[in-house]
Amino acid sequence: MQVEGYSLEAQRERLTKFADFQDIEIVREYCDAGKSGKNITGRPEFSQMLNDVAEDRDGVDFILVFKLSRFGRNAADVLNSLQYIQDFGVNLICVEDGIDSSKDSGKLTITVLSAVAEIERENILVQTMEGRRQKAREGKWNGGQAPFGYTLDSKNSTLIVNPEEAEIVKIIFTKFAHEGLGADRICDYLNQHGYTKKKVKKKELNYFARSFIMKILDNPVYTGKIVYGRHKTEKVKGSRDEYKRVMADDYMVVDGMHEAIIDRDLWEATRLRRKDTGVKWNKTHSMDHEHILTGIIKCPICGRSLVGTVRRRKNKKSGEYKDDWYYKCLHRTKIDETHFCDFRLVLSQVELNSQVEQIILDMVADPQFKDYMVMKMDEKVDVSSLEAERDQVREQLRQVVGAKKKLAEMLDRLDVNDKHYDRKYQDMHDRLDILYDRISELEDTIAEIEEKISGAYGEKITADELYKVLLSFDRMYFKMTDLEKKRFMRDFIDEIELYPERQEDGRILKQLHLGFPVFYEGSEGDTIRLLKQNTVETVVLLSQQKADDYIEVELELDELDLTSAESKATYKEIQEYVLKEHGLKVSNLYISQVKRKCGIEVGENYNLPKSEESRQPQCPEEKEKAIKDALEHFGMI
Repeated sequence: MQVEGYSLEAQRERLTKFADFQDIEIVREYCDAGKSGKNITGRPEFSQMLNDVAEDRDGVDFILVFKLSRFGRNAADVLNSLQYIQDFGVNLICVEDGIDSSKDSGKLTITVLSAVAEIERENILVQTMEGRRQKAREGKWNGGQAPFGYTLDSKNSTLIVNPEEAEIVKIIFTKFAHEGLGADRICDYLNQHGYTKKKVKKKELNYFARSFIMKILDNPVYTGKIVYGRHKTEKVKGSRDEYKRVMADDYMVVDGMHEAIIDRDLWEATRLRRKDTGVKWNKTHSMDHEHILTGIIKCPICGRSLVGTVRRRKNKKSGEYKDDWYYKCLHRTKIDETHFCDFRLVLSQVELNSQVEQIILDMVADPQFKDYMVMKMDEKVDVSSLEAERDQVREQLRQVVGAKKKLAEMLDRLDVNDKHYDRKYQDMHDRLDILYDRISELEDTIAEIEEKISGAYGEKITADELYKVLLSFDRMYFKMTDLEKKRFMRDFIDEIELYPERQEDGRILKQLHLGFPVFYEGSEGDTIRLLKQNTVETVVLLSQQKADDYIEVELELDELDLTSAESKATYKEIQEYVLKEHGLKVSNLYISQVKRKCGIEVGENYNLPKSEESRQPQCPEEKEKAIKDALEHFGMI
């Protein structure tokens, strides 16, 4: 951290000179550049320093800081951290303040100064906030990005109306207040009529989403007002350093220096409708129901998770209500620059849940499945290669530490009267720096390897728990609550793929990607591909006897449903490659279009439009190039 008037380099130089004068060896530096000393949270280097002290990483006796405020500005944190390092025999020296905690008066001085530093920090915060509050009173914009509909005149701290965006703001308020459209329908209207918004951040959407519409509807800035203090930071009860942002009950609203986009009547009409529609929905029926497959069942067009919905019907005779539950896509994701997802199927939860459950039931009913599960649970975690790698790195570390010690001894034996003393001293210091860098790299490598070893044991425990449930799946699963079923499915299944349209036999499930390998239909794997029901199996008797005659058979791959090119990579593997190498998301539809262009058979009717008149988005040139690159990578073209 930078002290007022002292750069980080100046602090480092001052500490180095002090260490040389006191004959103290500096073994490691910790620098939280740009971080606040308000608390320990958010200071990774400080936390690492405390961990290194606890693990006796360098065998240090002292921690040097430029000033006490660099150690911390929260009195409780300073004293707790000081007590923590002293428990491990390490003391604190504050060079500029002349404090040494190993001396009798040191801790008393630290207690007083840390309290002063905390008060100073709070005073700076109060002064800063008061300055911003005064700016708001004057009707000026208080910093940050200008709201949609305006541009910022940073010189005068005022907002200037952006005519194009202001027109969209008027449409949003009018559609909501006078035409009865909700936020979702307003999004659809704007997106379908070609309205876009400028990307402020790299990952931000250039089309309209529900949350964006709601922020506009609730922002008084569009009536010519400036709001200050609408949100405040509140301490989490029972914690010391945890805070959360909450809505303030009382905040400042003043006339701004900028021009209003909507009039007062339209704003008041919006507030009335927000009061009626902005009621938080609480579940009152089917309290135990959970959408079991949400989060893992994906839309085949845009790749987003399907959501659970309900349709409630009333029996006219009995007056009772019946709930029908479904999975559907919300169509909020663009699959290219101009088209949104158009997956229109609404899928019955009862039907889809039952199909997935039946697949698992068929799997566990296989006589070989139980033997496979028992074998997997008896398997020990093989981390021998990781342990061997760790031992090699430890040996390298031992050698480098030995070299460092020898070089330090040579440095101590240098004769100050030697005419080349300065050059030798500098040369040895440079070599020491290189060795310390190497030691740090090796220690980090060891820590990474040990983390991988711990992770391997953790995965083994989770897998064993799932395997135990699977062994008794037919008895345990149907006794679970919906919430327990949902947790099991999320632990066991990573993703469920669907076909874009129902197949001829009515199937919609394509394949299941599992979190752990299982035994299914005679083989081990973590993917269950659901083959067509009319698949023809060919059984061939192979004999080792000498054949009396030969029959030559030629097979044309074009006549088969699966070409050799198709078998080399799945749609999911192609999507993952394109996302990793090109940063683009591509749909199954686009992949099938490019495959057809490249002469790869994808099935007679796969991803074709329902009719000649129906419109179908075409793969953009940029994504087509990325998909072709993936096809070349997998050797398919």
